[in-house]
Amino acid sequence: MVLVFDVGNTNMVVGVFDHSKLVTHWRLRTDTLRTSDEYGILLDSLFRYHRINMQDITAVIISSVVPSLMMELEFMSQHYFFCKPLVVGPGIKTGLAIKYDNPREVGADRVVNAVGAYQKYGGPLIIVDFGTATTFCVVNETGEYLGGAIAPGIRISTEALVNKASKLPRVELTIPKTLIGKNTVMSMQIGIMYGFVGQVEGIIGRMKKEIEGSVKVIATGGLASIIARETSQIDIVDEFLTLDGLRMIYEMNRG
Repeated sequence: MVLVFDVGNTNMVVGVFDHSKLVTHWRLRTDTLRTSDEYGILLDSLFRYHRINMQDITAVIISSVVPSLMMELEFMSQHYFFCKPLVVGPGIKTGLAIKYDNPREVGADRVVNAVGAYQKYGGPLIIVDFGTATTFCVVNETGEYLGGAIAPGIRISTEALVNKASKLPRVELTIPKTLIGKNTVMSMQIGIMYGFVGQVEGIIGRMKKEIEGSVKVIATGGLASIIARETSQIDIVDEFLTLDGLRMIYEMNRG
């Protein structure tokens, strides 16, 4: 079995694969103050709850955008799973040609998403990941990672609005039934959610004009399914795209 870590700024998603089958997954809060032992004991509890033997894990792969966590996760992998983890970064095989000005600047999460999407759906592609940041990545028909765009994520944008406007409350991130708000909460939900729908449609529409061929748009991340219901620009919502991409990268680099 392979243990995969997708470490984001807000949450980390952990998955267990038995060959190509995702056996189970967990979403944990990213906490840079936790030690390797704390992460190890937490995972031990989760493995026991799902009746999975930690000793069945034969490999670990980590994609992280939080450098300060890497040492603890590497120690945890070695001490609790007896594996030196494969870390997604420069020099690792991905099957993609990175056409960024400086390929080292491309976040590991974006590379992993691009690998997963290209292997599963072919190109040309636009991958939209609704995370702490909303990222847009473009892969052409021949597997070249052309670049993309990065925008503030829905949740941090909402937090900024609430923190800077003292009379505005925190609201549930959901799509209202009407676009004319009758109260403050509904008005905020309309502005936030449809504002991001418009952002997605605008960026995707403009990107498509610069890409040759029939482009598929793949969305992933926590709010992908909600946004996708409100726009025809998104073709596929793939909840586990990043985890699949990590497994594929492990297969490319095994041995």
